[in-house]
Amino acid sequence: MIRSDVIGSLLRPPELKAARERFDRGELSPAALKQVEDRAVDEAVQLQEAAGLDVVTDGELRRYAFFGHLIDALEGFDKLGGWAIPFHNEAGERLVFKRPVVVDKLRWRRSMCAEELTYLRARTRKPSKVTLISTQQAAAYYDPDKSTGAYPTRDAYLADIVDLTRREIEELVRLGCDYVQIDAPQYAALLDPELREGYRQRGSDPDRLIDRCIEMDNAVIGAVIGEHPGVTFGLHICRGNNQSMFYASGGYEPIARVFTKSRFHRFLLEYDDQRSGGFEPLRAVPDDRVVVLGLVTTKSPRLESVEALCARVDEAARLVPLERLALSPQCGFASTMEGNRVTPAEQEAKLRRVAETANRIWRGESR
Repeated sequence: MIRSDVIGSLLRPPELKAARERFDRGELSPAALKQVEDRAVDEAVQLQEAAGLDVVTDGELRRYAFFGHLIDALEGFDKLGGWAIPFHNEAGERLVFKRPVVVDKLRWRRSMCAEELTYLRARTRKPSKVTLISTQQAAAYYDPDKSTGAYPTRDAYLADIVDLTRREIEELVRLGCDYVQIDAPQYAALLDPELREGYRQRGSDPDRLIDRCIEMDNAVIGAVIGEHPGVTFGLHICRGNNQSMFYASGGYEPIARVFTKSRFHRFLLEYDDQRSGGFEPLRAVPDDRVVVLGLVTTKSPRLESVEALCARVDEAARLVPLERLALSPQCGFASTMEGNRVTPAEQEAKLRRVAETANRIWRGESR
């Protein structure tokens, strides 16, 4: 059982950021960029293994953002032409992040994650995980004004996203992947009271949207679950993560039926502060699923104590048995190239704290 998990992205080393900038300006060859990426992934694997985590990722270091695998692998997107989404924090700071937008019929250019998986698996003996975005997240890249020339409706576009993502997962499984995580921050827009009201004012029923999201996510993983019972599928739900800022707040109550109606084996949930609400919605999680508690924040340097984390796990265990719980950071450390406002040393300390705490709780180890 994977008790100490990791969400996906890690801070980009300065040399990797510089290399990608040079590559984007046409000053660095693809081969030279790959060499820098390879070194960065090697270091990311070493970091996670040294921290003692039960599973590792490649840190999403080959992506410019957590959704970059989709945009770079498929033809048909304008990388920066989508509507800008505002992020903020408790101090009132704000930033605007431009999204992609689909402007042409999607065409398969290459596998989204095969390179990430095959390189990672060759460099670790630990279980490895690949991350993909949910169909509902990709829905945000449809614009009625800019996208209708390619797809007359959002549903027509999403049908292609479902088919292409299913194709990718089947290829990953063929290559030996046994843990796939679907990142679905768009669910947060359906739990935040203000954002839910915004949907209603625009003529959309947020509860019907939740059901539609679940239907699409199940369509992506459903056939693979039936054909490949050894593959674990996780669903990660956060409330936005960009340079230590967020875009949504609220407990999981409004979307709790995600736990009962979706087919995911593991739910990786954000629980690092008051914005996440209480553990009560976890009562809805079926008895054959695992809840990964994202209790260690990636948004600030604050390092939670082992004792405080153990106490929170004990609290959650009143609702979900301890044997069906696990521990992780609340989100990635760098959902975008810029990364959150923590240092590499602070990142390492947080990963070690996740592993240390998990080992104490579930394996009886102490240091």
